[in-house]
Amino acid sequence: MPLQNEPSGLALIDLLKAVGATAPPSTRPPLMLSGGASLETAESWNVAYMDHARYAEALRETRAGACILPERFAHLVPAGTVAIVVRDPHTAFAKVLARLHPDLMRPPPHLAETGMQAGSFVHPSARIGDGVTLDPTVVIGEGVVLGDGTSVGAHTVIGPDVSIGRDGAIGSGVTIVRCDLGDRAIVHPGARIGQDGFGFAMSAQGHLKVPQTGRVVIGHDVEIGANTTIDRGSCRDTIIGDGTKIDNLVQIAHNVRIGRHCVIVAQVGIAGSTILEDYVAVGGQSAIAGHLRIGLGAQLAAASRVMRDVPAGERWGGMPAKPLRTWFREQTALKDLAAHRLGSPPRR
Repeated sequence: MPLQNEPSGLALIDLLKAVGATAPPSTRPPLMLSGGASLETAESWNVAYMDHARYAEALRETRAGACILPERFAHLVPAGTVAIVVRDPHTAFAKVLARLHPDLMRPPPHLAETGMQAGSFVHPSARIGDGVTLDPTVVIGEGVVLGDGTSVGAHTVIGPDVSIGRDGAIGSGVTIVRCDLGDRAIVHPGARIGQDGFGFAMSAQGHLKVPQTGRVVIGHDVEIGANTTIDRGSCRDTIIGDGTKIDNLVQIAHNVRIGRHCVIVAQVGIAGSTILEDYVAVGGQSAIAGHLRIGLGAQLAAASRVMRDVPAGERWGGMPAKPLRTWFREQTALKDLAAHRLGSPPRR
């Protein structure tokens, strides 16, 4: 931990340039910042951020060297903290942390040594790029292509004919088969990509397995959370678009097509052949039925149960899901009805 009299890291002027802010007037010595922290735990060498009134008291008492925040809270910043006023504090804080902690932008290999470690197996036909790191017990199958600078964690298996782009980070205990994965991908531990989808021809005589013949195609800059599963396509590919971020414990079924820059939060389940267009956001524990289309920029509240198409740009929630305003009106009506039945005045 750096001491106050031994500053290191990012100078305040560089921080301001990174977030597009102007320097506030100050007569103090140049401020050096060496890490990010919360308002409550920050010290004079830390930068913090704040963007909600519920943290007003923590802001008043913070010891942070600098705080990124919107203009409406600037008057609460204590005398010992530099106020950095921006329109979007969260995004600005993310940019600053990326400068302060570049090593945390992707999971590092466990041994942090470039090259193939003892105990790994690489098929002779695999093509391994420059600067690739393979931890012990990694298995690389026939015809695999690993792009330059990619790291693969221990106990991970990459099956035949998988292609992984440049500068990726594949965590420990991952299995990837029948998949083309783009550049700068992050796959967290325990993820399963490319296994068979849940496809059966069901009848009274029994359930006949339908062979799955597709692949999984994942774009650039995609992040996939721990223990998430993405099934291969049945007769066409399962597709994940560029820049999409998928949380832990998500299930994506066969033939699903997810557009660019979508956000899918933990414990979401997406049934087969459903399409999410670009910039869709899905709240945690939501379930989306099969063969649906979720339109461009649509947002689904947490724990939604989606049984029909969602138009572009709309916000839905509930079970079954419907436009948020409709859902809120129904919930209010139910509360009023319950209050009336119990003899209480209705809520207004």
